[in-house]
Amino acid sequence: MALQSTAKIERNPIALLFGQFMFLCRMVLLIAILLGCLLLHAIWRLFRQQSPWPRLFLGAVAWTCGIVPKRVGKRITTNVFYASNHISWVDIPTMAGVTGCTFIAKGTLDEVPLIGWLCRLNNTIFVARDDKLGVGRQIDMIREALDGHQPVTIFPEGTTHDAQSLLPFKPSLFQVLAPPPRPMMVQPVFLTYGTKTPHVAWLGDEPALANFWRLLSRIKPIEARLHFLEPFDPEHIGDRKAISAEVRLRIGTSLESGGRHGLHV
Repeated sequence: MALQSTAKIERNPIALLFGQFMFLCRMVLLIAILLGCLLLHAIWRLFRQQSPWPRLFLGAVAWTCGIVPKRVGKRITTNVFYASNHISWVDIPTMAGVTGCTFIAKGTLDEVPLIGWLCRLNNTIFVARDDKLGVGRQIDMIREALDGHQPVTIFPEGTTHDAQSLLPFKPSLFQVLAPPPRPMMVQPVFLTYGTKTPHVAWLGDEPALANFWRLLSRIKPIEARLHFLEPFDPEHIGDRKAISAEVRLRIGTSLESGGRHGLHV
């Protein structure tokens, strides 16, 4: 997170008081949803059934935060690898709630109390982006995940930003698709919160709790548009750098056109 947040929260005292009330109510609701989903997840696992509750929990987190997801374009549901731009931590529950995917995330997230444990329940793949010597092992982990029942999502920018443009992509983890472990399509996703993006974006040195507070204390809901763009077969593209460049081109073109270009229909 390299930039300073552009979000400005200007409220009169009544609106501020109501925002505090909204934050409290949403926190209580989040705790209740967490406990309920953990109980149901344990029951599903007790009977060795595939549990839908991590996905449902993440979708409920986005909804509780006031995020209303809207899917644009045709989403591939099987044998797919998603790649999306990255604006905020809430991209994760929003994307998971819509697609049921797991994620490739920074290894440091695994060390965060409670958050790391919840991520593991959704089969998150933790990688150390600075561990050049461990890239091969990380690729093997992703390849193993691709053989599972969940689609995998990567945020190739590697950090959040204001979505005014795209940051350089990190191509190393696209190596798993050159070639893919089995027939598979790559589907780029352009995610935007429209005019409310500055209120959602997690930028610069803003503490995570401050961004969390801003979202949960907001009174009006925010629409998140997930533009599912035209997919492609990575075997027809080339190496990891070419795959990364193709994803970036498609998301960048959609960003420049306001989401009107490159949809999968």
